[in-house]
Amino acid sequence: MIDLRLLHTLRVLHSEGTVTATAHALHLSPSAVSQQLRQLAQQTGAELLRQDGRTLRLTPAGRVLLRHADVLHAQWEQARADLAASGGGGRLTLRVEGFTTTMASLLAPTAHELRDARPPVRVLLHESDTRLSYQRLLADQADIAVLTPHPDSPTVDDPRFAQRPLLDDVLDLVVPVGHPLAGRRPVDLAQAAAEDWITPHHDQDRLIQALCAAAGFTPRRLHHSDEWPAILAMIGHGLGVCLVPRLMSVAGHPRVVRVPVQGSPPPFRRVLTVVRQGSEEQPAVAAGLAALRERAAVLTREPAGEFTLDPAGE
Repeated sequence: MIDLRLLHTLRVLHSEGTVTATAHALHLSPSAVSQQLRQLAQQTGAELLRQDGRTLRLTPAGRVLLRHADVLHAQWEQARADLAASGGGGRLTLRVEGFTTTMASLLAPTAHELRDARPPVRVLLHESDTRLSYQRLLADQADIAVLTPHPDSPTVDDPRFAQRPLLDDVLDLVVPVGHPLAGRRPVDLAQAAAEDWITPHHDQDRLIQALCAAAGFTPRRLHHSDEWPAILAMIGHGLGVCLVPRLMSVAGHPRVVRVPVQGSPPPFRRVLTVVRQGSEEQPAVAAGLAALRERAAVLTREPAGEFTLDPAGE
């Protein structure tokens, strides 16, 4: 018999690349991870890994076992769903990952709604970036991740995850009150080519650079912050401009103006829900996904409400 726990360690190792990173992801010691991998090789009677510098590489036998491990874990997640469905009610717990701008407008209201649902769902929210969200899902430290994928993220057909579009978060150019572009709608992004730019955290910065490159220029990035309130404060003080997602409200920053950008569609970032393959029908996960879809539908129906004509603009 093969221990599913050992197969899971192999899956995480394949994702993380090193024993040390795997141990960190699973909250184990490196020696415990190494021991589990040796046990798995003994149980299968096959050489599963080979050392390549500091990285362990899967052998052909290891790759075969990994494919079966993904299928077995998806079936186990489905079995958990079936067991939960047959067990009746009771209070459910759901662990949800999300990036910064989803917290106030999407995740907190969803958690509130689920707390008062029947049956009630206790939601534990955790803020993290895209890479960490995938890692925590795989390590069974989270149940749902709300994230924006990157070029190096798992592909949509990755057998470990079920990934579904949730909403398209439109990005607008945010400028200080009195700026020549304030009050105009919509504008061509190339009109901001000569501006000083304030760059956000790494994930969003990569998207902004790609959008600016598509518009024919490289932004002059002079200031940086990982926090949107700080970025909006810098814009309000005339230090630069930035593309800001609509999930991030500017209502509390009276010295900035949100300006829509031309495009069909306009620039946006796609937001996904990601769960472990096979877990979608688990009661807490199913309730969470349904509530997130309902909240996302409300957000996309609501008018922007933050596009105000700047008296100094046109």
